[in-house]
Formats: sequence, structure tokens, C-alpha cells
Amino acid sequence: MQDTEEIITIGELCKTLGLTTRTLRYWEEVGIIESTERSDGANRGYAPYTVRRIKFIMKLKDLGLTIREMQDLYKVYGEAKQTERMIPELVRILDVHINLIDEKMAKLSSLRNEIVGYRQKIQDKFNASIK
Repeated sequence: MQDTEEIITIGELCKTLGLTTRTLRYWEEVGIIESTERSDGANRGYAPYTVRRIKFIMKLKDLGLTIREMQDLYKVYGEAKQTERMIPELVRILDVHINLIDEKMAKLSSLRNEIVGYRQKIQDKFNASIK
């Protein structure tokens, strides 16, 4: 069993990381984190390992990974906590996201060029009409 002093309460953790209790409870429901019962019978808490995991999840979320992708990573990581199994899957998922971003950037660049061209056309017509 973990030492009680090492367990951080859900309230403390939310305040520290800027999360809501609802978010952490949702992440527990979908199985990407787990809480620990405190030995003193108080509210649920989180061990240092889980706190590190939550910070990792926050980073993955910032990078655009979905809950489903995080669930898949957690399954790959497995009970044995095998990082060497998870990292290649994470790299594959990140590659997919990089490709999606590249596609979006290309579409946005094309849209920008179209808008600039249309703006110029409108401006030219307007300028010709006021001469």
C-alpha cells in the first residue's frame, strides 16, 4: 500500500493542475487513470505515478490525441507497464496527427490564396468603378 502522505486528494490535484474534478472522474470512467482509496477513509486520491500519468495525458490532449487514442495507448502499455510497447504506438499516433495537420495547413494555405485573390479582384473592380 502507498504511504498516505504520498497520496494527493482530487481537490488538491485539480487545483495544482488546473483541472476539474469532473475531468478526472471522466478519465477514471473511461479507464485512462485510476484513483487510490486513502487509508484514512478520506476522499479518493492519486499516487505519484498517477499524477505523472495525468500530466502525460494533459500533454497528449494538448497535442490533439483523442480519449480513444489514449485508451488504446493505455491498453498497449498494459498491466506490465511496458514503455517499449507504448512508445512505438504513440509515435504512430503522432505521425497520423502530423499528417492531418499538414493536410489542414495545405487547405488553409490554399484558402488564404483564394481569399487574397478574390479580395484583389473585388478591390480592382471597385477601383475601376469609381474612376
